[in-house]
Amino acid sequence: MRGTIGIRRIIALVTLSLAIAPLAAQPALKLDPDGTIHADGLAIPPSSMLSPDARAQFVARLHQGPPPAAADDGIVSARATSDRQQKAILAEWLALHPSRIEPVTMNGVHTDVVTPDSGIAPENAKRVLINLHGGGFYAGARFGGQAESVPLAARGRIKVVAVDYRLAPEALFPAASEDVAQVYRKLLETYRPENIGIFGCSAGGTLVAQAVAWFQKHNLPRPGAIGIFCSGAMPTFWYGGDSAAIGPTVNAIPPQTDPSKAKSSAPRFYLAGMDQKDPLITPALFPEVLAHFPPTLIVTGTRDIAMSNALVTNVRLLQAGAETQLLVIEGLGHGQFNAFAGSPEANDTYDIIWRFFDRHLGR
Repeated sequence: MRGTIGIRRIIALVTLSLAIAPLAAQPALKLDPDGTIHADGLAIPPSSMLSPDARAQFVARLHQGPPPAAADDGIVSARATSDRQQKAILAEWLALHPSRIEPVTMNGVHTDVVTPDSGIAPENAKRVLINLHGGGFYAGARFGGQAESVPLAARGRIKVVAVDYRLAPEALFPAASEDVAQVYRKLLETYRPENIGIFGCSAGGTLVAQAVAWFQKHNLPRPGAIGIFCSGAMPTFWYGGDSAAIGPTVNAIPPQTDPSKAKSSAPRFYLAGMDQKDPLITPALFPEVLAHFPPTLIVTGTRDIAMSNALVTNVRLLQAGAETQLLVIEGLGHGQFNAFAGSPEANDTYDIIWRFFDRHLGR
């Protein structure tokens, strides 16, 4: 698993990418009740290697369709939709892992501190995790961070601090990095840096990488370990590479004709007017920055629209001499290991994530 995925998987995905690339301009997708996607003569069923639980959840998610984009449906409506989805996911995880969620302001930044009802393990009394929620830099506050924090807090029996960093369009770069740094500074008053882990999915995964670069720039000690999930640290964030063609099609989402100019691409809101060739925005372009990254776990799925970014980010980290571990989940799309609460795939993923942090924090 460390630093690579199977060559046959890469070949299969590249072949599929070449076959479906023309759909980017004129997508013609049809979805069967069993989750089989038909795209210009191709029939793409859900992975036969998914567990029955994950397969059922995957098919149900396909038939829901994609959430409304911020620019297309209005930011208020898009956030409301995100909140409804994240509340439902949170309720599922809380039913499995009862936890206490306490709002705490740290250096002026709102956070939700998640503590499992099973209690903090004695060996974790001096360790803590920070979660940076997903949501395209425009949504996911509160409920998204809570939903992402509960399963890992329960699996590790550790405290998780979910950060409600400022969002676009009200705030632009570097607001989120500044907020993460403020929370990090507060936790450094209680915890040693090597005992602090940071993780995030989607926009939160990108922000994890940006925050580590921000820490370097502002002479803050590096954390003990980080997790970049459902994302990467290269330009384009969720689009680009094979995933730009593969991800939307195998998830029955019509791809955008020109993602670089799409008004609904929320990271462009957050990075409005910014040069993405900046180590504080896309640290994977700068080996001298990556060389000082802490041990990094990268998690993606074979149907994730951000898989290419994740894979290339992993390679760039290895080339820079950083320690990485790569987990590629069979058959799942963007962030679905969290969305499919209680499935074997979700449980296995959080088990691997926790073992990574447990192995590195405080070492």
